[in-house]
Amino acid sequence: MPVNRLLASMRWIWIDRFIDFQPGKQAVAVKNVSLAEEHLHDHWPAFPTLPHSLVIEGVAQTAGLLVGHVNNFEHDVILAKISRADFEDIVVPGDRLEYKAQITNITDQAASTENIITKNGKPFGEVNIMFSHANNAMQQLDLPDKFVFTGSFRRLVETFLEEKNG
Repeated sequence: MPVNRLLASMRWIWIDRFIDFQPGKQAVAVKNVSLAEEHLHDHWPAFPTLPHSLVIEGVAQTAGLLVGHVNNFEHDVILAKISRADFEDIVVPGDRLEYKAQITNITDQAASTENIITKNGKPFGEVNIMFSHANNAMQQLDLPDKFVFTGSFRRLVETFLEEKNG
């Protein structure tokens, strides 16, 4: 995917806020699905659902911010591999998703996370993701500096930590 197209896809934030953030360990983010979201009108208009691919993106953003925070966002992380993605149901407007991300392994080049998703307080799915540190493992690419962790993404973490620490 060309970098310009990748940058355009990063404009969408698929989480609303963090409700837990333990640096280097785990994070929990919330996504409230609303019929006001434009993408739902194009996906089965008679019966709008949130595609599982966008649920995975919300999980990836939650876990990616957790991984990026380990190095104070000095290195961008890019989703490299989804080794597991299981879902029990569909997601419709009015549902509340919680993405619980946990770091299982992290090195200078990559990180692995296990992610549990609940829907309206009940188990919904599991997604395991491996991330690559773009600025380390992919130095041969001509990537713009800090193209993943924009101010909007970083602000989600900073807001939670500020509220938590008073």
